[in-house]
Amino acid sequence: MIADLSLAEARRIALAAQGFADPAPRGAVDRRLLRRVFARTGLIQIDSVNVLVRSHYLPAFSRLGPYERELLERAAYGRDRILFEYWGHEASLLPVELQPYMRWRMERARRGLGTYGRIAGAVQNEPRLLERLRATIAEQGATPASGFDGARGKGSWWGWSDVKVGLEALFWCGDITTAYRKGFERVYDLPERVLPRAILDAPTPSEEDAQRELVRVAARSAGIASERDLRDYFRLDLADARARVTELVDAGELQRVQVEGLRGDRYLARGARLPRRIDARALLSPFDSLVWERARNRELFEFDFRLEIYTPQHKRVHGYYVLPFLLGDRLAARVDLKHDRQAGVLIAHAVHLEPHADRRTVLPPLRDELAEMASWLGAERVAVRGIAR
Repeated sequence: MIADLSLAEARRIALAAQGFADPAPRGAVDRRLLRRVFARTGLIQIDSVNVLVRSHYLPAFSRLGPYERELLERAAYGRDRILFEYWGHEASLLPVELQPYMRWRMERARRGLGTYGRIAGAVQNEPRLLERLRATIAEQGATPASGFDGARGKGSWWGWSDVKVGLEALFWCGDITTAYRKGFERVYDLPERVLPRAILDAPTPSEEDAQRELVRVAARSAGIASERDLRDYFRLDLADARARVTELVDAGELQRVQVEGLRGDRYLARGARLPRRIDARALLSPFDSLVWERARNRELFEFDFRLEIYTPQHKRVHGYYVLPFLLGDRLAARVDLKHDRQAGVLIAHAVHLEPHADRRTVLPPLRDELAEMASWLGAERVAVRGIAR
């Protein structure tokens, strides 16, 4: 079969869809530019690890350069918020306009479906606890889990208390949402006191219509993707995703294509851009939507990327908190980073160059990117501890 696209063309489509072909901003980054990032990515994953900076701050830096992190805080938790928290890919920040399209997932959660076992158990077996927790929030206003008696558990997930599990069950069901975060702890409140009125009053789409819209967003953000990629973006069920992809192909919104060297169909989003070249330079969060799907990284970028955060130290290959380095249209290196706040140093424990990368071509722009990141984080200097293949 003759390929419709070369691998290099598919890479450029994917990078353009994620915002890496956009011109660099002139002047200060504002709310409009932040909206553009979310228009490209569809959502941004949240993660608690803070060895460098919380992951959700990084995608905007990767695409826009230095910006005030308070801009994202206001967009997510301010009075005129344009973002909200929910389970998208994983725990995510999403544009508020997508909230109606997540209500089917909330309704499934109310039936104990599509969520974690302990959450489903709380929904099915502890309705009185859930009613009491919601009533307390309704009466006293925004409240963190630590504001409830009996909230202290052991550990982070399996050690959650019944109160924390109950609050997260209400969150899954859409009965409460995140008003703001205190440190990294969610502070819960009722949606009607947090989300814009126009969003709350928007009609609820059918499951099928909502899932079609989520696949559209995934396709637009991916540019070119396998069915697996489209399903994974918002963590849709296999049968649901397969049906919606077929419907969008039939409607002409997705085009089946073949990519040179890759097995199986890929789906090209309507309106996807194919730039003649990509001149990107970016350090990427390990949870960035460009790289969160491991098989896609291997196929499109010939880059086998695995999170080693939960790997025992002696078994790690590249390091604890490793950021891929994008240069041009290739992932050229991996950098194990830590922000030593007390010493004021951005530490690169190790830089691992990819086999195709030329040291003389990659290291100067990488040093520039590290210096820019250090300045953005408030570090006084960069320390590179080692460079390897």
